[in-house]
Amino acid sequence: MKTDLGGISGQKEEASKEKEMHAIESLNRQGSLDSNREDGRATLILTLTLCNVRKTELSRAAKIFEMFETQIHHFETRRAKKPKNSADNLDIFVECEVHSADVSILITSLKRVAEDVKTIREDKVPWFPRKIQDLDKCHHLITNYDPSLDHGHPGFADLEYKKRRAFFADLAFNYRAGDPLPHIDYTEQEIATWREVYRKLSSLYPTHACTQYLDAFQQLEKYCGYQEDNIPQLQDVSRFLKERTGFQLRPAAGLLSARDFLASLAFRVFQSTQYIRHFSSPMHSPEPDCCHELLGHVPMLADKEFAQFSQDIGLASLGSSEAEIEKLATLYWFTVEFGLCKQNGSIKAYGAGLLSSYGELMYALSKKPEYKPFDPEVTAVHPYQDQAFQPVYFVAENLEDAKAKLQNYMTKIKKPFSLHYDPFTCSIEVMNTPQKVQRALSQMKEELKNLSLALENLS
Repeated sequence: MKTDLGGISGQKEEASKEKEMHAIESLNRQGSLDSNREDGRATLILTLTLCNVRKTELSRAAKIFEMFETQIHHFETRRAKKPKNSADNLDIFVECEVHSADVSILITSLKRVAEDVKTIREDKVPWFPRKIQDLDKCHHLITNYDPSLDHGHPGFADLEYKKRRAFFADLAFNYRAGDPLPHIDYTEQEIATWREVYRKLSSLYPTHACTQYLDAFQQLEKYCGYQEDNIPQLQDVSRFLKERTGFQLRPAAGLLSARDFLASLAFRVFQSTQYIRHFSSPMHSPEPDCCHELLGHVPMLADKEFAQFSQDIGLASLGSSEAEIEKLATLYWFTVEFGLCKQNGSIKAYGAGLLSSYGELMYALSKKPEYKPFDPEVTAVHPYQDQAFQPVYFVAENLEDAKAKLQNYMTKIKKPFSLHYDPFTCSIEVMNTPQKVQRALSQMKEELKNLSLALENLS
């Protein structure tokens, strides 16, 4: 980071005097950094809040990082969750390296210009959500297809549409785990767009969709208001899924980063957009919208085998490297989004990207694309196309077989720690002590005992 150091020479001198007063061992005892390195540098994860950032605070913080020759790996800003007296407050997240001897004074110096300066442990277990409430931090957007930024977006020149999208984004960003899902009063134009999409796609489902999809879609029409003239509400759909597979919905502002989106699946939470595509392009959207979520994803998430398949991908993503996240995201793309499977001697669609796209659903089941058998090792590194129809689709023998292959693939993902999902508390535990492993085994033994008794009663 290159900034002007003028005006802080006095601060540097004062900082040097304080170095002897702050022992690095105190931070190690707090478990806030990883200084077990031969090069004498420590890895830090810092969170802090800057107030009135339109003034000089951001610049002052930047100069502090430069003053201590800090190597920044990741720097992120967000509007503060709890602004005290100003809307100009920012929450800052920084992952960085600094000389071990400078750690304590770096933190002390930051506390002079920022509030709520905290350090998070960086060691063999990186940060990832451990409970559903942590998903409030998992909403990083990919802005490639944002209507305000993408000149090719159908709604780029439509000020009213962009204003409506901002409304939906605010709902999603302000949502917190446990809040009621936002109820949307859709406009007549939005309902008209939904009607056109719904009518055309539902005409293809009987011949193109897998049986699991068709069974769930029928139930959604019966219980969740799935019909041409009504866009279902997330609250009703989430309740439906919760009863059938334990999945639930939360609002999303747009296309999320792969890491954040996959992490949500680990808790059986699906991040769903509520806005609808621009009316000028009802048969295609460059980004996910409620047509994609409600018509593509939701029916399959009502199937228990598929719900487990989705959660398995999410669990595998927790704490994985960027390279592994890319592979898992590619697996997700060719299965959950664009997957095909064999049923009764025919090829059927189970991927949401197909089931929410009239044109690609017809194309995928024509004789034009190439089919390959689903093999996670091959699929995870296969290039995909996000701006045109896929030239290649992967076909599973059935969903059970796809799930088994995925689970086998996950055992090969190398991590220096093991995780356990507790379905009773909907939380993730790092299995880093024999006691935790024993506790999890005891729960499994109790469950096996109950199942054995059930079998005895049936015999």
